Amino acid sequence: MDLRFTDEEIAFRGEVRKYLRDKVPSDIRRKLLEDQKLSKSEMVDSARVINKFGIPNWPKQHGGAGWTLVQQYIFEVEVQSFPARTTYDYGASLIGPIIYTFGNEGQKKYYLPRIVNVDDWWCQGFSEPGAGSDLASLRTRAVRDGDHYLVQGQKIWTSAAQYADWMFCLVRTNPDGKKQQGISFLLIDMKSPGITVRPIQLIDGGHDVCEVFLDDVRVPAENLVGEENKGWDYAKQLLGNERIADAGICKARIRRIKELAARTCLGGGRLADQAAFREKVGAVEVQLKALEITQLRVFVEASKQQSGAQDAASSILKLRGSEIHQAIAELLMDVVGPYALPYVSGEERMTGDMPNVGPGWAAMIAPAYFSSRAASIHSGSSEIQKNIIAKAILGL
Repeated sequence: MDLRFTDEEIAFRGEVRKYLRDKVPSDIRRKLLEDQKLSKSEMVDSARVINKFGIPNWPKQHGGAGWTLVQQYIFEVEVQSFPARTTYDYGASLIGPIIYTFGNEGQKKYYLPRIVNVDDWWCQGFSEPGAGSDLASLRTRAVRDGDHYLVQGQKIWTSAAQYADWMFCLVRTNPDGKKQQGISFLLIDMKSPGITVRPIQLIDGGHDVCEVFLDDVRVPAENLVGEENKGWDYAKQLLGNERIADAGICKARIRRIKELAARTCLGGGRLADQAAFREKVGAVEVQLKALEITQLRVFVEASKQQSGAQDAASSILKLRGSEIHQAIAELLMDVVGPYALPYVSGEERMTGDMPNVGPGWAAMIAPAYFSSRAASIHSGSSEIQKNIIAKAILGL
């Protein structure tokens, strides 16, 4: 397989880079580089900038760019490596494709333009206490009551739920039979009576995830996506879009490691000149390059692969991407050294009220390192990804 870009694809990459340089606010880019938290307004602004250039995996008839798979790959990597991608852009990347693929005409007409313009912020109501990696064991119930469903249950680890206008939610509509066959996919207005959101403070001091309690929440039956009890099929497709490698984000952080190491003194010289450190950086760069090539191959071959192979491919990317993400976080800890000790909470990172110890860039590295430990758990744990790979590729 020839993975070299054509002249047209190289020109497209240049257009993407120029657009990002011209349109992405410099303050947003700086915050993303430094692992600082964005406010909701900053996340919305960032998502709108990206969507105005093009939504890569959407067809033109629904407001997308209609790009080739290689163009989609180029765009995603360039946006991530700039960096410009908002952290929780679940509207365009996750729920949008589910609505235009399985939703009815009314849902497409109402929701898709609002997703393109980021008029609504979406969160993902999948995981529950006792139903994380084993998602099909979810217990949140939805009982039909005339023209509505009554939803009762709890979701957890719901990213950015405190900001969300809408939740796409998996609910159990049939308690009998095989557990995967009794799940439905609902769109829930987060302003509905009966919804309580409780942010969870994480080890990095931030509140990126939440508990969401649903107490007899009335959801219009017209908010059911697709068929009742077919939600597991839609969820599997959505999770395939979620399990990506984030190679571009890793590229941006490698660049930052090199820049910071060049101004960090160690043993009478620069850390960047230390052979042991350079070897560690080089080893991660080799792994990252292999991941990039694998991700490109997946994009090129996506239309040819069978469902099981595609599931395995997304699992491979997620598994290796998590490992490389964590290795890069460890390299940043090597760079910051003892200046990682003053711990900075999520609120202090948001306001800039940080202790004046060491260089200004040092304060955010330790919290980002601790946060990176969850990379091998979220979006499906590494153990689950290995099981998928073993079953789909090795036939075990």
